Amino acid sequence: MNFETSEITLQVAQTTRDFAQQYIKPHVMEWDESQHFPTEIFKQMGTLGLMGVLVPEQYGGASLSYFEYKTIIEEIAKVDGSIGLSVAAHNSLCTGHILTFGNEEQKQKYLPKLATAEWLGAWGLTEPNTGSDAGNMKCTAVKEGDNWKINGTKNWITHGRSGDVAVVICRTGEPRAKNNATAFIVERGTKGFSGGKKENKLGMRASETAEMIFEDCIVPDSNRMGEVGQGFYQAMKVLDGGRISIASLSLGIAKGAYEAALHYAQERHQFDKPIASFQGISFKLADMATEIQAADLLTSEACDLKNRGENVTKTAAMAKYYASEVAVKVANDAVQIFGGYGYTKDFPVEKFYRDAKLCTIGEGTSEIQKLVISREVLK
Repeated sequence: MNFETSEITLQVAQTTRDFAQQYIKPHVMEWDESQHFPTEIFKQMGTLGLMGVLVPEQYGGASLSYFEYKTIIEEIAKVDGSIGLSVAAHNSLCTGHILTFGNEEQKQKYLPKLATAEWLGAWGLTEPNTGSDAGNMKCTAVKEGDNWKINGTKNWITHGRSGDVAVVICRTGEPRAKNNATAFIVERGTKGFSGGKKENKLGMRASETAEMIFEDCIVPDSNRMGEVGQGFYQAMKVLDGGRISIASLSLGIAKGAYEAALHYAQERHQFDKPIASFQGISFKLADMATEIQAADLLTSEACDLKNRGENVTKTAAMAKYYASEVAVKVANDAVQIFGGYGYTKDFPVEKFYRDAKLCTIGEGTSEIQKLVISREVLK
């Protein structure tokens, strides 16, 4: 693996950093307090190629690598984790699923609109009673002639209300049977498809999380992706890339919290000297820097494997697991370094603290990552 950062990655980082500082940072707390989902921001990012990062140019995308993708998510999350989360979900889940498993007609139809953020994407696997137990989904699709009738509810869906198009994994076989799920593309406006309850969350509050409800929703067989029964296999492959997304998101949150704490520790004086000079604080900063570096290297290794088309399941799970736990720990230590100020909304670390926790839950909990890792190492 080449650890040297390429010129294009540096350029992408600077472009994303400048955008985040100018258009996202001034509104972070306003959006967080009101739970405003700023769809206009994603349209702007679409013009910069940030919403179709991995999509080939022939479909209107930026045709960049996973290294640039990691950098983009990080730079946004250093400013606002919730915007980083939405960018990640759009790129790696909905768009990524169509890019990887869609046929040519589906790619031509949907990718240009997704890559430019003319359309916002959603991806539905989780249900109210089936989180990690996805093989027991209640949302079903039944074949009727040349169409499929979908019934059920998906929840915890990023852009569940506002997404213009969704990739939905539905059960097409018996519960817990092998190969019992199939993926479908469903456009907003399709009769029987609606958005449900929007969640009132601890963190990531400017990223919309809501239900998707299907009531006798008819979709044509041409909107089915891959063979009948391949849905769960496809979802697991998509989540391999998604875990790189969450690892990158975690890194951005951790770096944002660390940089804020480092600056504060050098500026804040007690007993006539900066608190960074006290061992209790300096050792915290040392641990934070070391753990972030380790998470960064692990995530970069996953990106390298993904770029080369090699099996990334174990490394992506390791990166997601470790980076997300590091984000929580670093954000916690950052609040501690800020002391009482860290507990207020006048300083950024309380939001990093709230946002970080989602990273240990979304796209597979830390416990599920351990399950994936242990299965891989015991093969």
